[in-house]
Order: sequence, then C-alpha cells, then structure tokens
Amino acid sequence: MSDSESSSCGAPPAAALNPDRLFPADPATRAIARRLYSTVHRLPIISPHGHTDPRWFADNAAFSDPATLLITPDHYIFRMLYSQGVRLEELGIVPQHTASVSARGRSASARAAGALDPPDPRSVWRRFAEHYRLFRGTPTRLWFDWVLAEVFGAETPLTAANADRIFDRIAACLAEPAYRPRALFERFNIEVLATTESPLDGLEQHERIRASGWPGRIVSAYRPDPVVDPETPGFAASLERLGVLTGEDVSSWHGYLAAHRARRAFFARMGATSTDHGHPTARTADLPAGDAEALFRRVVAEARRGARRAAAGSARGSGARAVGTRSAADDAELFRAQMLTEMARMSLDDGLVMQLHPGSWRNHNAALLARFGPNMGADIPMQTDYVGALRPLLERFGNERSLTLIVFTLDESAYSRELAPLAGHYPALKLGPAWWFHDSPEGLMRFREQTTETAGFYNTVGFNDDTRAFLSIPARHDAARRIDCAFLARLVAEHRLPEDEAADVAAALAYHLPKAAYRL
Repeated sequence: MSDSESSSCGAPPAAALNPDRLFPADPATRAIARRLYSTVHRLPIISPHGHTDPRWFADNAAFSDPATLLITPDHYIFRMLYSQGVRLEELGIVPQHTASVSARGRSASARAAGALDPPDPRSVWRRFAEHYRLFRGTPTRLWFDWVLAEVFGAETPLTAANADRIFDRIAACLAEPAYRPRALFERFNIEVLATTESPLDGLEQHERIRASGWPGRIVSAYRPDPVVDPETPGFAASLERLGVLTGEDVSSWHGYLAAHRARRAFFARMGATSTDHGHPTARTADLPAGDAEALFRRVVAEARRGARRAAAGSARGSGARAVGTRSAADDAELFRAQMLTEMARMSLDDGLVMQLHPGSWRNHNAALLARFGPNMGADIPMQTDYVGALRPLLERFGNERSLTLIVFTLDESAYSRELAPLAGHYPALKLGPAWWFHDSPEGLMRFREQTTETAGFYNTVGFNDDTRAFLSIPARHDAARRIDCAFLARLVAEHRLPEDEAADVAAALAYHLPKAAYRL
C-alpha cells in the first residue's frame, strides 16, 4: 500500500503493526534486516501461481461483504475453526447437496433443520471473531492482522468486543470504488497475477479482462490434472470434453497428446507462461512409445467402466474414485508419472514453465468431501520421494537449459536431503519456496536454512503466494520479504556476506527471480 494513499472510509486507528515484526531480536542484526527490507518492500509483487478468481477482475464489482471476502473462501481459516468444533455451515459454507436446491424447492424438514439457510455475513464474522484467539502464533494471524490494519485501517487484533465495529468499517470500505478488485490490484503494486485453470476452461473471464482495456496483467496457468489423473472423479467425461474442445480423437494416444498441445497453445496465446501439476507423488516415467500407448488404452477403458458403474448407481457417493482395483490404481499412478515427462517434452517445444506440487493427500476427510466437496482444508502433507521419483524425467530432460521445472514440497525433510542437491546440479530444476502449510515465518526461514548451502539462492524462484484469499497476497509477500531479509541479515552479521551483496539477493528473491523463472 502506497504511503500517499489513505482510506476514505474513516480515520485509521491509533494501533499499528510493529515495523520490526519478523526481524531478528538481536538489535544489531535487526538493524541490518531493517536496512535490507527498506530496499525491497516497495518492489512490485510478482504473483506467479494462485487460485484467485479471474471473474473478480473481469466484473470489477464490489466485494459483497467482509465475511464472504475474508473468511468463507480461506481454508487456512476454516480448517482451524473446524478443528475446534465450529461447524462449516456456521461460516457460511453451504453443503453440496443444498447449494443446488432453490429456495422454492426446499423441503419442510430441511427448512426446519436450517440446513439450507446459511447464516448472514455478520453472524459469520462474529463467530470468527469469537475464535480469533485460536490463530495466535499462526501465519493466518499475521496475514489477517496485516489486512485489517494496512488495507482497512482497522484496529487489531479482532475480538468479540470489536467485531461489529470492524465489520462495519470494512463493509463501508468495500462500498467505495477504491476497494474494487482492479483498484486493489493497483494499490497492492501487483505487476502480474497468475490464476490457475483447467484445460477445459474457456478462459472467458481472462478474455473479458483483456478486452476491457484495463492494463492490469492477469494471466492463467495450465492445470491439466482433470484430464491427466485417472483417479479424478469425472475423468472419462472430462476426456470427452477435451476432445470436443480441440477436435482431436482423445481415444487415441496420439490424439490425446495433440489435444494437450492445442490447449497449451491456447493458454499461451491468452498469456499463460506456466503449467501446474498437483500430483499425489513426484513420480515420473519414461516409457517406450508402445508401452505408453498401451497404458493409455487401459486407463481410458477403466475410466469408462468406472463412469458406467457410477451412472448405474454403484459408485460410493460423490467422492468415489474413478479407479477401484489395485492394478487400475497402479496404472493411474504410472500414467500420471508418464504424463509429467510428456509435459516436460511439450514445455521444451512451447516454452511453458512446469510447476510440480506433489505430496498432498487431497480431501483426507471423506465425510467432509462428501458433504461439502473438495478444498475444505483436509489436504494433508505426506512423505515424498524426489531423488528416485524424478530421475526418469531428469534422465531425459534434466540437462536441458531451456526447460524450467519448479518443484515444491510439503515434506520439509526433503529440502536438504534431496531437493537442494538436485536443484544444485540439474540445469532444468529449480526449487519453489515453502508453500501452503509452510509459507509461514518459520517455514520460510527453514527453507532458506536447508537449501541455501547446497542450492544457493539462484536455484530458487523467490516467493509463491498460492492463495484464494486475494487481500492476503501483499501480506504474504511482505512476510516473505521480511523473513528473507532476516536470513540475509544474519549472514551479514556473521561476516558471511557483504551487505551490498545481501541487498542484491534480497531484490532478486523479492522480484527478479520469480519474474525470470516464470518468464513474466
């Protein structure tokens, strides 16, 4: 937020965030961190991968209310509240089976149970405020306090006593033109923001943004998981849709790969510079062409059988997996592995940067998945192998300087043991920063401590905010810049790095490395 800008929705409160937050406790080292931070805190934000909704910027409509904007879409928030016994319905999250039922069609029993009547936004906000203490010491508290103070000029921390006052203040702000999505994008000094879309997405919202003449740069990233992972519900139907969109025969291996190339080219024309792959593991494979084709035929046949079983009512609920047998599950894992290598091959042709986000057991809470659908805060990190898993791909393409494969992990034990040595050797491989559960002050610091000695700074790609919560993007980048400056200050204080070089590194991590790595 620019110092020259101020909110017109009321005078800011006396309380403010401590300017030395996240800096070292030692006064001398803190002073170095403060100096380094002063050189980078105004640099533009490069947000190369996230899950914000492009419709916000296409419509540029006012955000509806504080709760819908800040609480309901943020799994960092509601997963913590859920763990403490707060029902998701109390936070405005509507169960799947009721979201599609119109008010006119509600049954008397459902109305009596209140299942179809989500609470009003103020009630959601009050419920959140009553439990805000649960976030003490968490990155969510850090980000949320930043948003309250820096974006809305509101007092911190949020409490049950000031909940209504803060709600009213934010609601008044959101009614102003200065708080529309495009204005906030500019106010946050975001140079480019990448959303993430399926190959089946027509990118209509991105087209509307481009046609509007607004200069803000919003691009997409190609996320092929729905048509690459045979265990994704609806895989067979998604495959058919891919064929319709591209005019390719996706029942054949050749046509299937051609369909991916066509959609990747479409995404690139719309400004995308990267692909993103959220596989359960980092496994890759490099099968002979005949074996890959035979594998594809088996995977498609099993997916179609699964679709027929689901249509006949034999599937186990909305979250049922498309692949049921052990051999089919093995084929699914091998197919995902082969497709990572195929995607690397395509990236050499079209220049799209690859991102790999493995190691999450998605939707671990089956009951929550069945009731509310995916992305309900139940994605849990798993132990992940990289050295053996990535070797087939790296054997084929790891020495290619024109390929960029950015690897992330939720398994922090792999940083120093596997990922830093790999990135410190293979030209194609770069390390994504700590993300998701670990894009926290401690997680970001551990990332630097465990990777720098072996991979250096320049085999990493800065910071990646990876969030659905738009207003937390600048808060997350500010925290990352402070932690990087704190780490660099320690190197300077220990006479391991001159301060002028540390300033160069700080700028690289904050801006230059992500911009270059993502070809933005």
